[in-house]
Amino acid sequence: MTRRSVRRSVRVLGVASGSAALVLGLSGSALACNIKDFAAEARCDGDKGVIVVTDTDPSAAEGTVSVFLQGDGGVETKVGEQPVKGSKAGVEVTFPENWKPSATYRVHIKAANVDQDIKPDLVTPSTACKTGESRQPKPTASASPSSAAPASASPSPSKSASAQPANPAPSASASSSAPAGTSDNAPSPAVGDSNLAETGANSNTGLIAGIAAALVAVGGGAVWLGMRRRGANRHG
Repeated sequence: MTRRSVRRSVRVLGVASGSAALVLGLSGSALACNIKDFAAEARCDGDKGVIVVTDTDPSAAEGTVSVFLQGDGGVETKVGEQPVKGSKAGVEVTFPENWKPSATYRVHIKAANVDQDIKPDLVTPSTACKTGESRQPKPTASASPSSAAPASASPSPSKSASAQPANPAPSASASSSAPAGTSDNAPSPAVGDSNLAETGANSNTGLIAGIAAALVAVGGGAVWLGMRRRGANRHG
């Protein structure tokens, strides 16, 4: 081998090693932990508020998540601190916090070569988590099946109650009108029945009967006297 060929070989090896180092450096930086691998969100767990931090760091570097509530005048209150070890699929860390609407939280990440805050700061929704009482429908506002059933059933008894007194009314009127009809329309039945009714109802019936009895008695006495006179004449 000549010196010239040796020099070329050394140059080729140098370029190759440099390229490999560059590739390894780029791949290592791509897999390294980054602040962009973290995200924070305010959620509702039922009627309670929580703050969830998600770590999608593919290098699975161990770190620490700290959450601070920013108050008036720049005063901060530490909510909590938890360890985290991310993955490409994502690992969630939950902080129980009954946050108020439009509140601001600072989330700090410290892991491997990361020691930064998640930007922008976390701002909670403008509406708080609904409680169990607020989720229940108001009886007067929403017509639920349970509240509508009594409302629809209540008029039916009133209708039936009002209908019951109305039904006997015709019968009462009919019964009351029936005697009036019979008293006013007495001649309407058969002829013989009407004569008997009129005779029995006449107030002079007793007088006529008395006169008839008196006439019968007078007639009988006259006959008896006449027969007695005839017998006396025969014996004389």
